[in-house]
Amino acid sequence: MNQYDVAVIGSGPGGYVAAIRCAQLGMKTAIIEKYSTLGGTCLNVGCIPSKAMLDSSHHYEDAIKHFDEHGIEIPGEIKVNLEKMIARKQGVVDQTTKGIEFLMDKNKITVYEGVGSFKDATHVNIKKNDGKTEEIEAKNIIIATGSKPSTLPFIKLDKERIITSTEALELKEVPKHMIVIGGGVIGLELGQVYKRLGAEVTVVEFMDRIIPGMDAALSKELTKVLKKQKVKFALSHKVKSVERKGDQVIVKADNKKGEEVVFEGDYCLVAVGRKPYTDGLNADAAGVKLDERGKVIVDGHLKTNVDNIYAIGDVIKGAMLAHKAEEEGTLVAEILAGQKPHIDYNLIPGVVYTWPEVAAVGKTEEELKEAGVEYKVGQFPMRALGRARASMDTDGFVKILADKKTDEVLGVHMVGARCADLIAEAVTAMEFRASAEDISRMSHAHPTYAEAVKEAALAATDDRALHV
Repeated sequence: MNQYDVAVIGSGPGGYVAAIRCAQLGMKTAIIEKYSTLGGTCLNVGCIPSKAMLDSSHHYEDAIKHFDEHGIEIPGEIKVNLEKMIARKQGVVDQTTKGIEFLMDKNKITVYEGVGSFKDATHVNIKKNDGKTEEIEAKNIIIATGSKPSTLPFIKLDKERIITSTEALELKEVPKHMIVIGGGVIGLELGQVYKRLGAEVTVVEFMDRIIPGMDAALSKELTKVLKKQKVKFALSHKVKSVERKGDQVIVKADNKKGEEVVFEGDYCLVAVGRKPYTDGLNADAAGVKLDERGKVIVDGHLKTNVDNIYAIGDVIKGAMLAHKAEEEGTLVAEILAGQKPHIDYNLIPGVVYTWPEVAAVGKTEEELKEAGVEYKVGQFPMRALGRARASMDTDGFVKILADKKTDEVLGVHMVGARCADLIAEAVTAMEFRASAEDISRMSHAHPTYAEAVKEAALAATDDRALHV
């Protein structure tokens, strides 16, 4: 029987990073993945392919809507080749997953293909696709099995017309009318992809606003921008049935007045979140406890109730984000090596990769009000930037929340071009407990989108933004 210092079950961003860090720290490491490709949901059917589709559809939209203003004339009709677009997406996925294979080889990590399940707290059975089973032994085991799309109890997913994000990345045609159930990150990103490609898109959301977990100002701004792009919204609507009739999908919902509203389309994307994936793990055999939602229960060091077993990423509490899982994978590896790492969960940024992008870190205004914290606000519009006008990306703003007495930055919230990258500046500043004035006194290159961060910091510092 092969023996290891660490066995990682699951090869998503949390799992493969944990394996790499364990190997770097001198531990003999194995990783177990049930699929034939490494990388988990994120690399195969999540973050990476959806960004590829977002970028391709963005290029198409620019070509049909904005090239002429830039003085670029293209003779003839510009058409979408969806098959080619999806093939390019798959090429990006293949290249990325092969990169993970290379990293496993480079770090001398043994890869097992099959479903990993506990025999006991130190032994894992690996059921391979050919039905054979192999057993390995490990001193420590890290559960990194991730999550899968959620649905609603009354919705029957046929994966043809009533689909999840996985199927939305593989459609053979552009929908005529895509009904998106859920106004969160996944629904909005994939909804925008198909809107750009020519579909009518209606987002049906139970809450009274989209991206409800983020600052209300971001929700308001993104709603305004997406409405300009002709995305339709039905907020405060409780979906009660989804039925397929031939090539049509009928969605029925009650609005906030209790009145029934009927939506008809040819595709329905169910994007109501994700749930932890523990199917086949056989956690009971190791004595590992799960909560009522199926998430693995861990302590502050990500250790389960069993001393040598840890869990990270989507399968435990907290935001379901690839970069959060990566930080947790690194943390567990370093704990196993006797180090004392730390994660500040308040400073894990959140991003929506629509265009304009949405990004945030730290506390929202709603959270500060609820906690009774006195704060001040500095906000700066993207349209006031020369760089934004040059690129015609003038939607959005940067908002900085700072402590009223100490000026420490408590939260940064932004909508605009390249905000997914800009948010790293805010994370860095907040990791070092910077004040708004600290940021305002740092030189920012001109002309850039990042100047909006400096200007918002100036606005929070005695309301002295320079360019509004």
